[in-house]
Amino acid sequence: MPSMARNDPRQYDDLADHWWRPGGHFELLHWLAEARARLIPSASMPGAILLDAGCGGGLLAPHLTGKGYTHVGVDLRAAGLGHAAARGVRAVRGDVTALPLATGSVEVVAAGEILEHVTDLPGTVAELSRVLRPGGLLVLDTVNDNALSRFVTITLGEAIGLAPAGLHDPALFVDPGRLTKEFAAHGVRLQVRGARPSVPGLLRWLGPFEKRSPLGRIVPTRSTAVLYQGHGRKEAA
Repeated sequence: MPSMARNDPRQYDDLADHWWRPGGHFELLHWLAEARARLIPSASMPGAILLDAGCGGGLLAPHLTGKGYTHVGVDLRAAGLGHAAARGVRAVRGDVTALPLATGSVEVVAAGEILEHVTDLPGTVAELSRVLRPGGLLVLDTVNDNALSRFVTITLGEAIGLAPAGLHDPALFVDPGRLTKEFAAHGVRLQVRGARPSVPGLLRWLGPFEKRSPLGRIVPTRSTAVLYQGHGRKEAA
């Protein structure tokens, strides 16, 4: 079988058994999901919808327990959605550039580690903003677009196992200045801050130790050069 192109979403089918495997290929995504959830307050009303855009295996789900949201996950790949549904996510197969949700129907949009994979960034930003209600919250994390982030994520990351080979296309990495402007055009005021994995966690993950989650966590940093988080509110109509 010919090798897949970089960023081919079918790779997630081959890696589906790693979604919840301690120390597996998606270990870092668990840390990111926990850090993303820290930015999400409890729901302001019963039945409030939280959209998990590009939800994968539903890694955000355990961190939303008790916050009162209807957790809707949208993703392209059925294999990941099966894991998400098993953890209480209302799993919907769909594309983040054409979300199957009504305009202004969502209280929180969580876009974790998805924006560096989309081939239509303006279209994705427009859709995420469209479904978000006025006053609603956007939280995200993604990879910066520069030489350092490409080296860390692709050259080094794939070599030492931080990222599965071929899962990212560095041409799709996202400059935070550009992303802020894209969201601002749709009335979402985005603020960004740097983030990085904890060093002890990385050593536990990559070293010859028993793999028991959580191995580490994401901590804030001043530099947005490689990985960064974003949060913002949509302006009232």
